[in-house]
Amino acid sequence: MKKVFGRPRALKEGVRFHYCPGCGHSILHRIVAECVDELGIRERAIGIAPVGCAVYAYDYFDFDMIEVPHGRPPAAATGLKRVLPDRILISYQGDGDLAAIGTAEIVHAANRGENITVIFVNNAIYGMTGGQMAPTTILGQKTTTTPLGRQAGPAGYPLKVCELLAALDAPAFIARSSVDNPKNVAATKKLIKQALQYQIDGRGFSMVEVLSPCPTDWKLSPSESLKWISGPLMEVFPTGIFRDKYQGKDVS
Repeated sequence: MKKVFGRPRALKEGVRFHYCPGCGHSILHRIVAECVDELGIRERAIGIAPVGCAVYAYDYFDFDMIEVPHGRPPAAATGLKRVLPDRILISYQGDGDLAAIGTAEIVHAANRGENITVIFVNNAIYGMTGGQMAPTTILGQKTTTTPLGRQAGPAGYPLKVCELLAALDAPAFIARSSVDNPKNVAATKKLIKQALQYQIDGRGFSMVEVLSPCPTDWKLSPSESLKWISGPLMEVFPTGIFRDKYQGKDVS
């Protein structure tokens, strides 16, 4: 597999990212595009963009993309994969999309072992709509709907999607990483490439959750946001491989 130098072909030429300064989506778009190029699957790839900040993925990826209703990417990916089994389905979802309105879709797609790959962007907040509490918002975190900080009593606990799906029998690969420093960016790319390779090999459902900064809604600077990921956020959402049916290796 060839390493990518310069702009990945899987990113549209001449299109600049519009994301807020310090947002993790642009880093993750680059990672996904490099993996698609290096695996040689650009002509076979179909990306799925939901509602939320992740919806803009179709503006940047230079392969087939579709937009679906909020929370429904795994359902759409299931249908596409079953009628076009030779295609590589990449569901690109945020935490409000996947872990809130889309909980049923992600759980049952994983439980069926659908041969698709999900990229789950966890920034612990609703980004596009103004910074409301998300299922992944951690206890004590202030948002526009939890101005005093999230409390377990009225709001419940942060939803740990990797741990939840890893308890199922069917998934082939479940992992969590982050983009808070160069080492973890490299680890994230390795995990996403492995998840895509599992789909290519027909091994079943794979998902990589990525802890990603949202400086605008966290009310932090970009550098402070990276420190918050490596501190409070990772205490709640530890990185690592939670399920690997074929290797059983840790993220390190």
